[in-house]
Amino acid sequence: MTRLIAQTPAGSAPVARARLQSLLEYDRSLISHADLLSVLREEIFALVGRHAAIDANKVHFMVVRGSTASTLTVDIEVPFRTRPTGTTACA
Repeated sequence: MTRLIAQTPAGSAPVARARLQSLLEYDRSLISHADLLSVLREEIFALVGRHAAIDANKVHFMVVRGSTASTLTVDIEVPFRTRPTGTTACA
């Protein structure tokens, strides 16, 4: 009967522990990374918003995760200021 029950190798516990440790570290890095991105997003909105009226629906953030670093790309549609008709630009 004991031959029918799968036996786990004696060395599997350390391997499982190492895998769990790696998974927990990865999860922690994603959480802190997400927090950082939300802070960056708010600060970018505040900074650009001081200089131009922006529509939050026209702001796109994209993060590309690499093996050693991530790249943040921000695409913001900033409207042109239009001059009233009949005015000229000052040099």
